[in-house]
Formats: sequence, C-alpha cells, structure tokens
Amino acid sequence: MIDNTLNRRHFLRTVGLTLALPALSSLPKLQAASGIASQAAKAKRLVCVGANLGLHNPSFFPKETGSNYSVTPLLKDLIHHREELTLFSGLDHRAANGHKNWDNFLCGNKVGEVTLDQIAAKEVGKTTRFESLQISAGKGSFRQKMVYNEQGVPLPNIERPSVVYQRLFGLPDDVDRTEYLIKSGHSSLDKVTGEAKRLQKRVSAEDSDKLEEYFGSVRDLEQRMERQLKGLHEPRPVVDYQLPPYDPIAPTLMLENQALMYDLMALALETDSTRVITMHLPGLGQVFTIDGEMLSAGYHALSHHGNNPGLIADLIKIEAQHMKLLAGFLGQLKRKTDAEGKPLLDSTLVMWGSGMGDASRHSNASLPILLAGGGLKHGQHWSFDRDAPGTPLLGDLYITMLQQLGLETDRFSNATQNMNQYLV
Repeated sequence: MIDNTLNRRHFLRTVGLTLALPALSSLPKLQAASGIASQAAKAKRLVCVGANLGLHNPSFFPKETGSNYSVTPLLKDLIHHREELTLFSGLDHRAANGHKNWDNFLCGNKVGEVTLDQIAAKEVGKTTRFESLQISAGKGSFRQKMVYNEQGVPLPNIERPSVVYQRLFGLPDDVDRTEYLIKSGHSSLDKVTGEAKRLQKRVSAEDSDKLEEYFGSVRDLEQRMERQLKGLHEPRPVVDYQLPPYDPIAPTLMLENQALMYDLMALALETDSTRVITMHLPGLGQVFTIDGEMLSAGYHALSHHGNNPGLIADLIKIEAQHMKLLAGFLGQLKRKTDAEGKPLLDSTLVMWGSGMGDASRHSNASLPILLAGGGLKHGQHWSFDRDAPGTPLLGDLYITMLQQLGLETDRFSNATQNMNQYLV
C-alpha cells in the first residue's frame, strides 16, 4: 500500500516550500518590488549565471575602459559579442567577505533577502508554465544557495539535465496520480493555513505580521500548484534535441553538464516555457581534464592560487571554458527568435557574475560582472572606484535591470540609485 501522506510531503518539498509554520522569532521581513510599470517592458526575460569561485579578475577585465578595450585571456571567446555586452568592474554589495557570503550575489547586502530573479519572476513569469527555473551545472555544496524567495526560503537547484528536459518537455508517467498529489497538497495547505490563522489570534502584533508573510508564501505556493495543474493537460513544446544517454553529474564533468544546461536554457526561452532562469556554477575539489590534459590541482585549490603563476595558468584554463560556453549561449540567443521574429537576445537580459571577487583571498569586493542583451546600450567596459563617494553598488545595476523588465522600483537591498546613465 502506498503511503500517500509521505508522497504529499515529498511533492510539497519539490515545489519549494514545506508545511511547517514559520519560526516567529526570526522570520525576516523582506521588501518586494514596488508595482509594475505602466509602459511596455523593453526586456521580457532574465537569465542570471553565478560562478561559485568567481574569476581571476586580472585575466578577465581589460585595463582600458570605454569601447576600445583590449582582449584579455578570458574575453577572447566573447569578443565577437562585444556590441551586445557590457563589463563592470568595481561593483559589489558592500557585504562581508567569505564563502558563506557568496550567497548574497543575487540578494544584495544581506543573505536571505529576496533575490533579483524572484522579484522579476513575479511579473515577467506569471503567464508561463514555470514562473522561474533554478538549475546547477552539476552537484555543488549543499551549503551553497543562490535563489531566495520573499520569505527568505532558499529554492533548490536542479542538477541533472535529464530532469530539466523532462520538466520542460515531458509529461509525468502518471498524469492522474500527479494531479491527485497536487490536489492533495491543496488539502494539506488548507489544514496548515487554518492552524496558522487560529494561532494568529493568540500571538503578538509582530508575530502576527510574520504570519501574514507566511500566508503570502502559502498563496504563492497555491498559485504555483494551479499553474502545474493547468500545465498537466497542456501539450508540451516539441523540440529537436537529443540528450546524451547519461547525466554528466560527477563534479569532474561540470563543464559537460554546463554545456547541456545552456542548450536547455536556450530551448526553454525559445519555447516560452519560462522567462526567468538562474544557473549556479559550483566549484568543488574536482580535477578537470581539458583538451586531453589533466590540470595540476582541483578547481577549488586552483582558485586559492596565492599568485602562483602555474596555478593561475591552470585556473584560467577552466575559466576560459566558462566564457566559451557563455559565448555559445549568447550565440544561440542571437540565432533563435521570439514570436515577432526578433533575436531572443534583444529582449533577454543575461548576467554572468559571482558573489566572489577574489577567491584566493575570500574577498567579496569588486565582483566580476558581465551583462548582455535586453535592449540596453552595450559595448563598454565601465570601471568604478568602490571607495569613491557616490560609487554605484551592484544593486544599482539590479534596479536598472528590473526597470528594463518593466518593474517600477527605485530600491534593491542597500542600493537606492540606478545605472541608467550607463546603459539606457
């Protein structure tokens, strides 16, 4: 006999929330995006890629600013997209250093604040089958988080390309049973919500506010369930794409995994299955073989190079592969078109960056940031002195990105300006 209670719990975990009531003494209060723009957005999609170990910035950023910058070792594969991308050096969130604070990459100054992609997804993702999609190029550390919802709950990443493909383009093996589980989840939510409402009458005003935030997360989950119920009976897009017979899930196959994920991301955008995607690039102790040559140390060890030229040379080989794969993804978005016959990149914001500025020193200052597409003015390298008065924060760039996506907002975490003067 099947344990339906256990299966319902498993299902609710897979959609990103549990049925536990909030911890009333510590649930954070988060700011959501303020409203929706009255005019049509110039960008309709958002992709954010975050690398756990950042980049060797001297090999990424050119010394020159403006449009006539030189080609650095990590830009050689990207340079044919020069007019469609912008480089930013000197931007960060003014956050604490260390690996554990990498997680603020899309959050802003404080880990656990609602992330850029989730703010955007509330508007641009509300009509697609998947409001947002969170993936990882293979297995990373369970401690590493990249995406947080409005309640501060980290959303899980999908690590297997086959699972991403099935979710986007396949149907469940048993549609009726999946529908039953979703509807059963509704019943469980009703029960827990009732308990929370009874509790709300007996707690302080502060905890009552926190319960209201919890009710908001329940409503979000209910809407997600409704979208899944509707999607169960909708035809899936037909794509001409063949996955390999196995998932490259081993850490040493991260680059192969990343290549497949980029392909699937491009297909997801082309079929309008989702308009908001994040991809995490983990960095563990794996030793890569590139062009038939095994590197001298593991990826994480190479990132702690201590300015050793040999270690840096091997690190750059890995990072050059990251940039080559990104260049291929941008090329796909230039070739694939939207419903109006225009290149997807014209209306898709693609940001590649990291919460780590210098992994060798565990520094989260001066993050490597590249932004492409989305109808913005590109072709420049902008460099900022982070210690100078009035220097923009990375959150100011996020404000411009959100505005380009059609959201009316003038704040992101600790940032209150924008960077429109550089891009719009």
